Amino acid sequence: MSFINDWIAYIPQLWPGLLVSLQVTGLALLFGVPGGLALAVFSSHPNRIVKAIVIGLVELGRGTPALVVLQVIYFGVPSVAPTIALDSYLAAALALALTTAAYTSEIIRGGLQAVPQGELEAAAALGMKPWHTLWDVVIPQGIRFAIPALIGFAILIFQATSLAYTIALPELLSQAYSIGSSTFKYLSVLLLAGLFYAMITIPASALTSYAERRLARHL
Repeated sequence: MSFINDWIAYIPQLWPGLLVSLQVTGLALLFGVPGGLALAVFSSHPNRIVKAIVIGLVELGRGTPALVVLQVIYFGVPSVAPTIALDSYLAAALALALTTAAYTSEIIRGGLQAVPQGELEAAAALGMKPWHTLWDVVIPQGIRFAIPALIGFAILIFQATSLAYTIALPELLSQAYSIGSSTFKYLSVLLLAGLFYAMITIPASALTSYAERRLARHL
């Protein structure tokens, strides 16, 4: 019963942190997924220099932990460019957007490559230009193939917002630590924070499975 009483008292304090986590996740996906699409498209560019640069950026983004990217953005950017002011909210959104772009580029590239060759041949037979074929045929179908994996990655990004407590962003985990430091009831508040995360991730995981079944039925 003590846990229940604690949770009733903590929910109003943790709720704003959950909203911050969701907002940062939304911004990271809003800017990161289009960035991933651009990287996926240019990773197959006929120019070897462009292709090498894009692949290098993707590998660098995938090989660097999100926590390191977060710290570099928050502490490094202002030291290099003092005129640029980044608060913890913007820094977290930007860092996770960069990480999202790097990882989703591979997810989307796999979706683009899954488009049947017959679709490309049909577009060529109709006299469509390569850019129109890419924009009107390949990208819409490729994104559709990639949707289940993108939803799964969105769950990981939501969980990764917990890293932003290291730069004092008042997200869910940071709020939980703040409550724990004042009440010393860390177990109780962290369990509640875990339930908050599960409240988002479990339905999202179910949505991923549903999307996969729908896609498999279509194929």
